[in-house]
Amino acid sequence: MTAIRRWSGRETRALREALRMSVRAFAPYLGVSERAVSKWEAGQAIPGPEMQAALDTALHRAAPEVVSRFHLLTQAADVQTLLAPTSGAPAEVSAPAVDDELDALELARRVKASDVSDETLDRLERVVDELAMAYARTSPQQLIVRVRQHLAYLRQLVDGRKTLRQHRRLLVVGGWLSLLGATLHIDLRQRAAGGARLDTAMRLAAEAGHDELAAWCVETRAWDVLTDGNYREAVDLARQAQEMAPHGSSAHLQATTQEGRAQARMGEPVEVRRCLDRLGRLVAPLPAPEGPEHHYRYDPNKALSYTATTLSWVGDPAAEGMAREAIAELERASDGVRRPRRIASAKLDLSLALLSVGKADEASGTALAAICSGRIVPSNRWRAAEVVTAVEASGICEAAELRDAFEAYCR
Repeated sequence: MTAIRRWSGRETRALREALRMSVRAFAPYLGVSERAVSKWEAGQAIPGPEMQAALDTALHRAAPEVVSRFHLLTQAADVQTLLAPTSGAPAEVSAPAVDDELDALELARRVKASDVSDETLDRLERVVDELAMAYARTSPQQLIVRVRQHLAYLRQLVDGRKTLRQHRRLLVVGGWLSLLGATLHIDLRQRAAGGARLDTAMRLAAEAGHDELAAWCVETRAWDVLTDGNYREAVDLARQAQEMAPHGSSAHLQATTQEGRAQARMGEPVEVRRCLDRLGRLVAPLPAPEGPEHHYRYDPNKALSYTATTLSWVGDPAAEGMAREAIAELERASDGVRRPRRIASAKLDLSLALLSVGKADEASGTALAAICSGRIVPSNRWRAAEVVTAVEASGICEAAELRDAFEAYCR
């Protein structure tokens, strides 16, 4: 049978009537609200592309008598449309993207015999990867909304029928979503919510026996306490994460980086160099990963930015050159991925390095560009504050403008 290429209001209604369902019964069948169905049928909105594809799939798998009835009803609707006046047709309004994602996931689940099918799990795993890749370029305020909605959808699946293998996959998906949610809460300085989501992610990782996920949870906690000034605890947690993670995994590499940054904040240059040397040996043989912007896949190109951060924090003179190189590479975006948040953070690193060599004027201008970019998340506010304070201490006249920009950013 030829697929329906575009679902109009009359086609949506024809499918519902072919199934002999009321709007009230049809909405749960699709996993959407009654209001959404009514708006589709009235032409006030249209299903998103994925929902339209899922509706096609549902129709193709329907009983032959349902398909026949659908075509009869569609033809009748076409005749009515030809006779109807053409003026005053309502405008089409696209449904929100998140609703489309969830609608498609739910319909794919419902057309399968199992409550939690492999197809549903495949889609959820792709969604997790998409959200993790969106992290570098999306504000945490926007991304947390999508994470919450997918976690709410996931909760509906937990008690459904599934095999043990499907159950473990569901636990792992829930663990990654909870971990990403925790990371976003930490970025927004929502400490209680971040801690709760981290605890959930840890429990799911333990239940699923997923060592790398568990190690990422501990590494994320290390970053959280580091931003709060608990550097010794951050070192201990970073080392714990390295022991938990599979050797050479992304979690192992990131935890090594985190240990070096915490040692830098403690003013331990010897330990910093040991961490950086260890990281260099681990990263050297690695190829660039598929989807390098993925937050939970260590991209070897990140090592330059992380090294620049670590050296600027410990006051190493080499930090200036590395920070400039890191910014140039990020702005070049040779892999086709823009990383505005990392560029803003790298500019703060360069500002700090410039201050350590007496270049306060350039440091002030660089920090001003980073702050005014709007890409400094609340969890990095302390880094910006540190630069602002140091610029003021230098006594240059540009310090007042930088302070004003920082205060406006804080508001």
